Amino acid sequence: MSAAETSALLYRSFTADDIAAAHALSVDVKWPHRADDWRFVLDAGTGFIAQEGERVVGTALCWKYGDNGGSLGMVIVAPDCQGKGIGRKLMELLLDALGDRITVLHATPAGEPLYAKLGFARIGAIHQHQSADFIVPRIELMQGEQLRAIEPRDTEALVAFASRASGLDRSALLPALLNVAKGIVLERDGELLGFSLIREFGRGHAIGPVVSVTADRQHARRAQALIAHWLAHNEGKFTRIDTPDESGLSAWLDGIGLKRADTVIKMARNGMPPHDASVAQFAIINQALG
Repeated sequence: MSAAETSALLYRSFTADDIAAAHALSVDVKWPHRADDWRFVLDAGTGFIAQEGERVVGTALCWKYGDNGGSLGMVIVAPDCQGKGIGRKLMELLLDALGDRITVLHATPAGEPLYAKLGFARIGAIHQHQSADFIVPRIELMQGEQLRAIEPRDTEALVAFASRASGLDRSALLPALLNVAKGIVLERDGELLGFSLIREFGRGHAIGPVVSVTADRQHARRAQALIAHWLAHNEGKFTRIDTPDESGLSAWLDGIGLKRADTVIKMARNGMPPHDASVAQFAIINQALG
């Protein structure tokens, strides 16, 4: 896209050369993202920069999933430049890029009115839990169940699980995530029943996604086992999980010391992602990627 100007502001495509400035901007607004976190989400998507002179004053990224899905995030405006319409202009550029795709985002209460004016509707909530001072719970596995490390042969099945659970095509994103994350599956007699990933993020590590099948109504227990495995490996280290409200996991996380730090509003435009009741998502990748 060619650069667009509004008075003294320049809007242009986000490139890898902008990561340092974007990271500095996120530090200014007290976001936890590392430069490597910015690099990962940029590699997976595309976006725009708002520039005033030589200074980056706004960022926004979006991601396309398959033919019909998308998400957007990493929308930041420098505190001293807010109120100038920069956030709205960046959003309009993203929405033009995404077209008529079903698009999800996670909004603060302060940001919800703007997103509503741009056609987004509230469809849920995400609870952010985090701590380094948590209890490692003991979750019993049922007869025949086992946890094991993810292997290359699992990728196709994991992509299908993640896509069904999120309602978004994960065929490109999940393999990229597996390159930077550690993962386990929970299986019973060779049948895949769930999986979870952990990766470096922000102040420490993030667990997600966490997905389990629901057919036998043991999905919450399995999700807890998939999370407890990583907590045991990460004991005493800062760990974050972003869990959908409908998962019902928030109270359990609070109870083991992963306290809720924030809640954001899940919104969608151009319809809702399809829902597959045979699988449940207990933790998302992050609030940008869903």
